[in-house]
Amino acid sequence: MISRAIFILLSALAGMVLFLRAESANGAFWLYGFGIGAVTGGLIVAGEYALRTLSFGIIVGATAGLAVGLLMTGLVEWVGGEIFDVQTFLFHIGGLVFLLGFPYLGLVMGARFGQEQFPASPAPSRSTELSSSSTGLKVLDTSVIIDGRVADLCETGFLEGTFFVPQFILHELQHIADSSDSLKRARGRRGLDILNKIQKMADVDVRIVDEDFPEVKEVDSKLVVLAKKMGARIMTNDLNLNKVAELQGVRVLNINELCNALRPVVLPGETIRVFVLKEGKEAGQGVAYLDDGTMIVVDNARRCIGRNVDVVVTSVLQTTAGRMIFTRLKEEAEREELQVARG
Repeated sequence: MISRAIFILLSALAGMVLFLRAESANGAFWLYGFGIGAVTGGLIVAGEYALRTLSFGIIVGATAGLAVGLLMTGLVEWVGGEIFDVQTFLFHIGGLVFLLGFPYLGLVMGARFGQEQFPASPAPSRSTELSSSSTGLKVLDTSVIIDGRVADLCETGFLEGTFFVPQFILHELQHIADSSDSLKRARGRRGLDILNKIQKMADVDVRIVDEDFPEVKEVDSKLVVLAKKMGARIMTNDLNLNKVAELQGVRVLNINELCNALRPVVLPGETIRVFVLKEGKEAGQGVAYLDDGTMIVVDNARRCIGRNVDVVVTSVLQTTAGRMIFTRLKEEAEREELQVARG
């Protein structure tokens, strides 16, 4: 800003000097030159701002046209001075007209020529801009907001970027929070609290999207259409939404899949210590759980309910609902091994 002000001041001083050179430059003529120079400098500064939005072809063409216009101005000035040899105020006014007129015409014609020869590529639309930076864009589903683990992931720094929450998702959360069912009402209020918590985090930018799709009835379908339009990914725990989105080419971040991937790996033959919590479905079975919620089925452990026992992993089953680990009591496994060794 200071450099531009200095440039305008120098332009004003240059205009004043030009008018002082005239023989009739007496009185307040130097003020006219000062003002004209200041205005000219201001126009040049304004042109600088305008150049920021122009294409390469327009700039090149305008520069070439301006150069031609200045050459023609100099030629006319030189010829007029040689033929008429007049240095009057009117002569300088005429010279100023040529000085401004020819460069302006050259600028306009050159810019038009450059635009025709080097057409600018169309400016990217809003959706294109979002698509180009869509790696950090995520659209939140109702289920993942109510679940709450997304807030924990944001706090640890594993999730960051821009989170979009459509208005129709907010309306669904509000509808759940206003439900007459106490359980649904608690879930809806929890979802609103989680969303408010995420919004206050420093590394996360939560934006409310007003765009709706009246022709689409289902909320899940609206989410898919919105994510596809914005080039974003959907964060959800809904298995059906996950499948529908993937069929339509929309990437999905499933919190359940992430948690399954982070669960500790156990292999057949490993020994772990668990707390037998309850009876299993089959006769004599006991059920235990790891800290992350993984179910452990223990054969012949009904008598061990309410106790910590060592078990040996026999197999691991991966299901859509999660991982199940089948085990047997360590003491029984050692007894069978001892019998096989003796036999």
